[in-house]
Amino acid sequence: MEERLVRYTKEHKQETRQRIVERAGRRLKRDGIDGSGVATLMKDAGLTNGTFYAYFASKDELVATAVADQMRAQHESIVAQAAPGRAGLEQLIRWYFSTEQRDNVEDGCPNAALLDEIGRSTDPTRQAYTDGALVLIDGFAARLAPHDPSSARLKALGLLGMMAGTLQLSRALTDRQLADQLLEQGIHNALALLDAEQHG
Repeated sequence: MEERLVRYTKEHKQETRQRIVERAGRRLKRDGIDGSGVATLMKDAGLTNGTFYAYFASKDELVATAVADQMRAQHESIVAQAAPGRAGLEQLIRWYFSTEQRDNVEDGCPNAALLDEIGRSTDPTRQAYTDGALVLIDGFAARLAPHDPSSARLKALGLLGMMAGTLQLSRALTDRQLADQLLEQGIHNALALLDAEQHG
Protein backbone atom coordinates (compact mmCIF):
# COMPACT_ATOMS: atom_id res chain seq x y z
CA MET A 1 0.00 0.00 0.00
CA GLU A 2 2.75 2.43 0.99
CA GLU A 3 4.76 1.58 -2.17
CA ARG A 4 1.67 2.19 -4.32
CA LEU A 5 1.10 5.53 -2.56
CA VAL A 6 4.71 6.60 -3.16
CA ARG A 7 4.42 5.61 -6.83
CA TYR A 8 1.13 7.49 -7.12
CA THR A 9 2.68 10.55 -5.52
CA LYS A 10 5.67 10.46 -7.91
CA GLU A 11 3.41 9.93 -10.92
CA HIS A 12 1.10 12.70 -9.76
CA LYS A 13 4.02 15.09 -9.28
CA GLN A 14 5.36 14.22 -12.76
CA GLU A 15 1.93 14.74 -14.35
CA THR A 16 1.54 18.06 -12.55
CA ARG A 17 5.01 19.16 -13.65
CA GLN A 18 4.20 18.27 -17.26
CA ARG A 19 0.94 20.23 -17.04
CA ILE A 20 2.89 23.28 -15.83
CA VAL A 21 5.39 22.88 -18.69
CA GLU A 22 2.69 22.52 -21.39
CA ARG A 23 0.62 25.44 -20.14
CA ALA A 24 3.76 27.56 -19.74
CA GLY A 25 4.77 26.80 -23.33
CA ARG A 26 1.44 28.06 -24.62
CA ARG A 27 1.56 31.20 -22.43
CA LEU A 28 5.19 31.96 -23.36
CA LYS A 29 4.31 31.80 -27.06
CA ARG A 30 1.37 34.14 -26.54
CA ASP A 31 2.81 36.69 -24.10
CA GLY A 32 6.55 36.17 -24.45
CA ILE A 33 9.12 35.09 -21.88
CA ASP A 34 9.44 38.51 -20.29
CA GLY A 35 5.66 39.02 -20.32
CA SER A 36 4.93 35.81 -18.42
CA GLY A 37 5.47 35.90 -14.67
CA VAL A 38 5.64 32.85 -12.41
CA ALA A 39 2.27 33.70 -10.81
CA THR A 40 0.55 33.73 -14.20
CA LEU A 41 2.26 30.54 -15.35
CA MET A 42 1.21 28.71 -12.19
CA LYS A 43 -2.35 30.06 -12.38
CA ASP A 44 -2.59 28.70 -15.93
CA ALA A 45 -1.75 25.25 -14.52
CA GLY A 46 -4.37 25.65 -11.78
CA LEU A 47 -1.77 25.88 -9.01
CA THR A 48 -0.73 28.47 -6.47
CA ASN A 49 2.34 30.61 -6.86
CA GLY A 50 3.75 29.13 -3.64
CA THR A 51 3.96 25.60 -5.08
CA PHE A 52 6.25 26.65 -7.95
CA TYR A 53 9.50 25.76 -6.18
CA ALA A 54 8.29 22.22 -5.52
CA TYR A 55 8.67 21.70 -9.28
CA PHE A 56 11.33 24.13 -10.56
CA ALA A 57 14.38 25.84 -9.09
CA SER A 58 13.72 29.05 -11.04
CA LYS A 59 11.66 30.62 -13.80
CA ASP A 60 14.68 30.15 -16.09
CA GLU A 61 14.52 26.39 -15.51
CA LEU A 62 10.82 26.35 -16.37
CA VAL A 63 11.42 28.44 -19.51
CA ALA A 64 14.20 26.11 -20.72
CA THR A 65 12.03 23.07 -20.02
CA ALA A 66 9.00 24.61 -21.77
CA VAL A 67 11.07 25.58 -24.83
CA ALA A 68 12.44 22.04 -25.09
CA ASP A 69 8.91 20.64 -24.73
CA GLN A 70 7.50 22.97 -27.41
CA MET A 71 10.25 22.04 -29.86
CA ARG A 72 9.78 18.32 -29.16
CA ALA A 73 6.01 18.63 -29.60
CA GLN A 74 6.39 20.46 -32.92
CA HIS A 75 8.71 17.76 -34.20
CA GLU A 76 6.51 14.87 -33.03
CA SER A 77 3.16 16.28 -34.12
CA ILE A 78 4.14 18.02 -37.35
CA VAL A 79 7.57 17.18 -38.78
CA ALA A 80 7.68 13.48 -37.88
CA GLN A 81 4.15 13.02 -39.28
CA ALA A 82 4.93 14.55 -42.69
CA ALA A 83 5.36 12.35 -45.74
CA PRO A 84 8.91 11.50 -46.84
CA GLY A 85 10.78 13.40 -49.54
CA ARG A 86 9.83 16.66 -51.23
CA ALA A 87 6.10 15.96 -50.81
CA GLY A 88 6.56 15.97 -47.03
CA LEU A 89 8.50 19.23 -47.10
CA GLU A 90 5.85 20.86 -49.25
CA GLN A 91 3.21 19.61 -46.79
CA LEU A 92 5.19 21.18 -43.90
CA ILE A 93 5.65 24.46 -45.75
CA ARG A 94 1.98 24.78 -46.65
CA TRP A 95 0.97 24.03 -43.04
CA TYR A 96 3.51 26.49 -41.68
CA PHE A 97 2.34 29.34 -43.89
CA SER A 98 -1.36 28.75 -43.29
CA THR A 99 -3.41 31.58 -41.81
CA GLU A 100 -4.60 29.20 -39.07
CA GLN A 101 -1.06 28.46 -37.94
CA ARG A 102 -0.15 32.15 -38.07
CA ASP A 103 -3.21 33.30 -36.14
CA ASN A 104 -3.12 30.62 -33.44
CA VAL A 105 0.06 31.70 -31.65
CA GLU A 106 -0.47 29.53 -28.55
CA ASP A 107 -0.62 26.33 -30.59
CA GLY A 108 1.70 27.50 -33.35
CA CYS A 109 5.40 27.40 -34.03
CA PRO A 110 7.67 28.16 -31.05
CA ASN A 111 10.36 29.44 -33.45
CA ALA A 112 8.27 32.32 -34.76
CA ALA A 113 6.80 33.11 -31.34
CA LEU A 114 9.94 33.08 -29.22
CA LEU A 115 13.08 33.28 -31.38
CA ASP A 116 13.98 36.89 -30.60
CA GLU A 117 13.64 36.33 -26.84
CA ILE A 118 15.46 32.99 -26.90
CA GLY A 119 18.44 34.77 -28.43
CA ARG A 120 18.61 36.93 -25.28
CA SER A 121 17.86 34.11 -22.84
CA THR A 122 20.02 32.02 -20.53
CA ASP A 123 22.45 29.45 -21.90
CA PRO A 124 20.23 26.51 -20.82
CA THR A 125 17.25 28.00 -22.68
CA ARG A 126 19.34 28.63 -25.78
CA GLN A 127 20.73 25.09 -25.56
CA ALA A 128 17.22 23.63 -25.20
CA TYR A 129 16.19 25.59 -28.29
CA THR A 130 19.31 24.57 -30.24
CA ASP A 131 18.80 20.89 -29.45
CA GLY A 132 15.17 21.09 -30.55
CA ALA A 133 15.98 23.07 -33.70
CA LEU A 134 18.58 20.50 -34.75
CA VAL A 135 15.99 17.73 -34.49
CA LEU A 136 13.61 19.79 -36.64
CA ILE A 137 16.19 20.55 -39.31
CA ASP A 138 17.30 16.93 -39.38
CA GLY A 139 13.68 16.11 -40.28
CA PHE A 140 13.85 18.71 -43.05
CA ALA A 141 17.27 17.52 -44.25
CA ALA A 142 16.12 13.88 -44.41
CA ARG A 143 13.43 15.01 -46.86
CA LEU A 144 15.70 17.37 -48.80
CA ALA A 145 18.46 14.80 -49.34
CA PRO A 146 17.24 11.32 -48.31
CA HIS A 147 20.51 9.63 -49.36
CA ASP A 148 22.77 12.15 -47.57
CA PRO A 149 20.81 14.20 -45.01
CA SER A 150 23.94 15.71 -43.42
CA SER A 151 24.73 17.44 -46.73
CA ALA A 152 21.43 19.34 -46.52
CA ARG A 153 21.61 20.38 -42.85
CA LEU A 154 22.70 23.96 -43.46
CA LYS A 155 20.12 24.40 -46.23
CA ALA A 156 17.47 23.03 -43.85
CA LEU A 157 18.55 25.50 -41.14
CA GLY A 158 18.29 28.35 -43.66
CA LEU A 159 14.82 27.14 -44.62
CA LEU A 160 13.73 27.12 -40.98
CA GLY A 161 15.08 30.64 -40.48
CA MET A 162 13.34 31.94 -43.59
CA MET A 163 10.06 30.33 -42.57
CA ALA A 164 10.16 31.67 -38.98
CA GLY A 165 11.11 35.18 -40.12
CA THR A 166 8.35 35.30 -42.71
CA LEU A 167 5.78 34.11 -40.18
CA GLN A 168 6.95 36.70 -37.62
CA LEU A 169 6.62 39.46 -40.20
CA SER A 170 3.16 38.27 -41.25
CA ARG A 171 2.05 38.30 -37.59
CA ALA A 172 3.40 41.82 -37.10
CA LEU A 173 1.65 43.46 -40.06
CA THR A 174 -1.62 45.28 -39.37
CA ASP A 175 -2.70 45.04 -43.03
CA ARG A 176 -4.42 41.63 -43.12
CA GLN A 177 -4.41 41.41 -46.91
CA LEU A 178 -0.70 42.15 -47.09
CA ALA A 179 -0.04 39.68 -44.25
CA ASP A 180 -1.93 36.95 -46.13
CA GLN A 181 -0.09 37.75 -49.36
CA LEU A 182 3.18 37.46 -47.48
CA LEU A 183 2.25 33.92 -46.40
CA GLU A 184 1.60 33.03 -50.05
CA GLN A 185 4.95 34.55 -50.99
CA GLY A 186 6.55 32.52 -48.18
CA ILE A 187 5.22 29.31 -49.74
CA HIS A 188 6.55 30.40 -53.14
CA ASN A 189 9.99 31.31 -51.71
CA ALA A 190 10.31 28.09 -49.70
CA LEU A 191 9.32 25.90 -52.66
CA ALA A 192 11.77 27.79 -54.88
CA LEU A 193 14.49 27.03 -52.32
CA LEU A 194 13.57 23.34 -52.45
CA ASP A 195 13.66 23.35 -56.25
CA ALA A 196 17.05 25.09 -56.23
CA GLU A 197 18.31 22.39 -53.85
CA GLN A 198 17.07 19.60 -56.13
CA HIS A 199 18.56 21.15 -59.23
CA GLY A 200 21.68 22.49 -57.54
